[in-house]
Amino acid sequence: MPLQLAVALPPRGCSPARILICMATETIHTLEYMLYPSPRNEHRVIFEHQSFVPHMYTLIHLPDYGFRGKATLFSAQRKSDGKQGQLVTCELAEDLARFERLFEAD
Repeated sequence: MPLQLAVALPPRGCSPARILICMATETIHTLEYMLYPSPRNEHRVIFEHQSFVPHMYTLIHLPDYGFRGKATLFSAQRKSDGKQGQLVTCELAEDLARFERLFEAD
């Protein structure tokens, strides 16, 4: 039986000279999570205040929460147990508390 290999293709619009740069920015590794940034993030920052939501298919639209500060959303895999979900990060602790209070899974 022939050997089959999977090949990851670079995102559209990456020139051959930029393939390594484009591919390197697709996934972010932290001590706790493997993160995949949402294309709708206005900010490319992982903020201090974080909440892991173990519902990977739930739609989370951050502007609906009326945050006072900046916030970002990532698709995430928790490294400790491999659980997949989403990670919401907020600049302000009060915004994270607001998210945790108002969030309801589908």
